[in-house]
Amino acid sequence: MTHKTYITFGQGHHHTIGEQIFDKDCVAVIESEGPKQGREKAFEMFDKYFCFEYPQAYWNESKLRYFPRGYIEVKA
Repeated sequence: MTHKTYITFGQGHHHTIGEQIFDKDCVAVIESEGPKQGREKAFEMFDKYFCFEYPQAYWNESKLRYFPRGYIEVKA
């Protein structure tokens, strides 16, 4: 079973990875085996330059209204 980890970014956090752009206006979605692996992947991809990391069980869909670009699935 896959687990999803949701990553949000602050004003000064901007990442271009391949053709994907992650910034304050989107939520990165990382699929992994579990919460620990999702968190590790977030640090691997974004170093310490993201705002919050939400394991699937703690993500609240209502937060999406603050992110006009919506979800971006991480391709890695």
